[in-house]
Amino acid sequence: MNARTFDANEARTVGVSATTEQCMLFDISVVVPTYRRPVLLETCLNALAAQDFDATRYEIIVCDDGPDDATRAAVDRFAQRASERGLVVRYVPVIATQGPAGARNAGWRAARSPLVAFTDDDTIPDPHWLTAGAAALAKGADAAAGTITVPLPDAPTDYELDASGLSRAEFATASAFVRRSRLAAMGGFDERFTSAWREDSDLQFAMLKAGGRIVRADDAIVVHPVRPARWGASLSQQRKSQFEALLYRKHPVMYRQRINPGTPLRYYAIVASVVIGCVAACAGQPVIAAAALLLWLLLTAAFCMMRLRHTRRDPTHVAEMAWTSVLIPFLSIYWRLRGAIRYKVFFL
Repeated sequence: MNARTFDANEARTVGVSATTEQCMLFDISVVVPTYRRPVLLETCLNALAAQDFDATRYEIIVCDDGPDDATRAAVDRFAQRASERGLVVRYVPVIATQGPAGARNAGWRAARSPLVAFTDDDTIPDPHWLTAGAAALAKGADAAAGTITVPLPDAPTDYELDASGLSRAEFATASAFVRRSRLAAMGGFDERFTSAWREDSDLQFAMLKAGGRIVRADDAIVVHPVRPARWGASLSQQRKSQFEALLYRKHPVMYRQRINPGTPLRYYAIVASVVIGCVAACAGQPVIAAAALLLWLLLTAAFCMMRLRHTRRDPTHVAEMAWTSVLIPFLSIYWRLRGAIRYKVFFL
């Protein structure tokens, strides 16, 4: 038996008009968005198939965000094996949207159960994950936040250390459980969050503002290994800063209370010192220009040393930290200001 294919339009229709009978075929649906990572996806699916939950009482919905043949083939192979023990697997090619928010929407709208579990294609859920999450919602909560474990080496890279922050998130879709009725009432995820950044916080804040109850499901554990990253990966990560502006525009009070990363004063000081130095040099003020350049060097060096404090010190990583520390402040401020303009909000 192959995985049944739903297109995105069908999934959206199911979300609008699904009857109670359709939604009660299973106790819980697991939604896994993916994008061209079939090897990682297979590891995740194997862990989901090993749950201590009755295999006939849950389904797995793989939402392929940018459908490709390798992913479809991997899901088909897995579905054939899973069907032998009564586990239903469905494949949803997502073509109408882009990004994990849109993929998750296609998944929960296609779900045929009252509860929806979310995880990522690069996680390894614990065998008790699904049981623990469903138990948390059984007490009447609208949503539950599971535990995310991010294993790190003794001497991590800056990228690995930064990625480990996921384990401290209040509510992250790498391990989350939500009532389908609550998702339907709120319209699901905001698909303007086209990167895997802040779309889960947006849903969390929206549920809280609507009076929803979110609890912890500490026993619902997923392991989230940090994938290898290319040299200089932290530069492309700065693009996500624009979505901070979108989240702030929608939930300014909760953003300040629950996230409050603080204005990156160090970044603004670095950028300002360069601007002042350039203006002073053009105005024939060499002393001011030299002082501004010295300030830039000191601030940039301090930023680089801060990133190296708890990370690797090998020559390659030190060189990467030195080079990216020069560029990150400018890229971060650019994307923050671009987000402020795009989403029409005063956000620095």
